[in-house]
Amino acid sequence: MVFINNCAQLLRNLLITLLLVTLLLATGTSSASTLLVLGDSLSAGYGIDPDKGWVNLLRDDIDSQHSIINASISGDTTGNGLARLPTLLEKFKPSHVLIELGGNDGLQGHPLSRMKTNLARMIALCREHNAQPILFAMRLPPNYGKRYSETFAAVFPTLAKEQNVPLVPFQFEQLMLTEGMIQQDGIHPTEPAQPFIAQAVWGEIKRFL
Repeated sequence: MVFINNCAQLLRNLLITLLLVTLLLATGTSSASTLLVLGDSLSAGYGIDPDKGWVNLLRDDIDSQHSIINASISGDTTGNGLARLPTLLEKFKPSHVLIELGGNDGLQGHPLSRMKTNLARMIALCREHNAQPILFAMRLPPNYGKRYSETFAAVFPTLAKEQNVPLVPFQFEQLMLTEGMIQQDGIHPTEPAQPFIAQAVWGEIKRFL
C-alpha cells in the first residue's frame, strides 16, 4: 500500500511538473512579437546605407523576444501599401504593424480623404489578421503651404482616435533645424539622425509589444 501511495504521489508530482513546464513554454511563446514596418523612404533608409537606418538600428537594440521585418519601399504611397499589405500579413503573420505611410501622398498632392481611407483600410486588414496596427504620424515640409500642411498633419491623430489605434507622434521637428540631420533634398534624414529616430520610435511602441 505504501508503495502504491508513493507511486501515486510521484505521478502527481510529474503531472504538476509537466503542467508547469507547459505553462512556462506557453508564456514564453505568447510574449514574443513580430513587428512589421510598412513604410516609405523614411523607414527604407533612402540616401543612406540601409543597414544604418533606424529600423535596423532598432532591430539590433531590442531583445530576442521581438523581431522586426522591414517592408518599407521608398516612394510608396498609402495606395501602394494597401495593395502590398495582404500578402505581407499572410507571409509574415506579424503581431504588430507599424504603418509609416502618407508622406508621399502629401508630397504628390493626393486627396487627403483618399489617404485617410487607405490608412483606415490598412488598419482594418491588420485587425482581420489579428495584428495590432500602430499609426505613424507624418508631417510635410512648410513650403507646401500652412493650410494644406496642417490639414495633412491632422489626419493622423484624427484617424488614430476614430479607429482607437496607438499613434507614434511626429517628434522630429528638431531634426529639421539641426545642421547635418537632413539630406540636401530637405526631406530625408541623414545617417546621424537615424539613432534619434530609432530611440523616439521605440520609446512610443515598446509598451505595445
